[in-house]
Amino acid sequence: MSQRHLEPEILSDPISSGNMRAEFNRREFVRLATAAGIAVTTGAHTFGAETRSGDMLIRTLGRTGEKVSAIGLGGFHISEPKDEAEGIRIIRTAIDRGITFMDNCWDYHDGGSEIRMGKALRDGYRSKVFLMTKIDGRSRANAAKQIDESLQRLQTDRIDLLQHHEVIRVEDPDRIFAEGGSMEAVIAAQKAGKIRYIGFTGHKDPFVHLRMLEVAREKGFRFDAVQMPLNVMDAHFRSFEKKVVPELVKDGIGVLGMKPLGSGLILESKTVSALDCLHYALNLPTSVVITGINKIEYIDQAIEAVRTFKPMDATQVSALLDKTRQSAATGKFELFKTATRFDATAQHPDWIS
Repeated sequence: MSQRHLEPEILSDPISSGNMRAEFNRREFVRLATAAGIAVTTGAHTFGAETRSGDMLIRTLGRTGEKVSAIGLGGFHISEPKDEAEGIRIIRTAIDRGITFMDNCWDYHDGGSEIRMGKALRDGYRSKVFLMTKIDGRSRANAAKQIDESLQRLQTDRIDLLQHHEVIRVEDPDRIFAEGGSMEAVIAAQKAGKIRYIGFTGHKDPFVHLRMLEVAREKGFRFDAVQMPLNVMDAHFRSFEKKVVPELVKDGIGVLGMKPLGSGLILESKTVSALDCLHYALNLPTSVVITGINKIEYIDQAIEAVRTFKPMDATQVSALLDKTRQSAATGKFELFKTATRFDATAQHPDWIS
């Protein structure tokens, strides 16, 4: 059994020096205990232990108890191959090689990604995966419509994890939880057995994630999973790792990392390799690291990253972050934070009506 390291340097907001020392000591205890092979419990959430199935690492999705592959297949990229048969082959090959977490979204390629995924999950493949998709609608009516359309496209009667997509505006949490908002449709779908777990995603600013968690607490609701960019540059700029991940770990919410390579932009910095990027994201307290795969060779890359992953200590983490510190300072390799080209709902405001 392999053990997973929890990076201790995740403080961000100004607090008293006494609290800083206490927090560091708790994190350092977790790190040392984990390295020694001892499972550590914080609140109701146990982390540190992971198992292997062949070359794949299997982790637990927060308090849900669901076992998922540590690498997830990104849904947007599976529709990039023009040949549908090739896209289906990529999905099934990934599953055959141990990747069980499937990412998708109602709006990817105008529904094309879900349609392709639905076809790939025929012939017994659906039972082998943990299926996640996302919706954009902020009203109850639009969200309900999108949920039913996703179910139809995915050719399934139940989605394992449904997430509110692109929570990137400060007003999004209030709209989602408002009377007549999309959360009403999502909870109704859960009660009807159409979905199992509920989460949200966003890529713009950790402040918006924290606001979403705050509004949820005010409403007496706790998410099952939360998705955000987690990579070797995020640690230096508007960091989800430092500001959001600690809150999720504390509450036992599954951590879903995305953009480990920054949609390929991080590699353009010439500071780190693809394996460095994937290893870094795997080294965080992530349940799943979702990576884009539009070629068979990227499956090989993802599997190799998991196969060769070993928990990094603080010295190794610092050495890796030193390589990216200067390049990451302004966010130019994380354009999903600083530009609008990754904001699909901004280009299609009707999606979030």
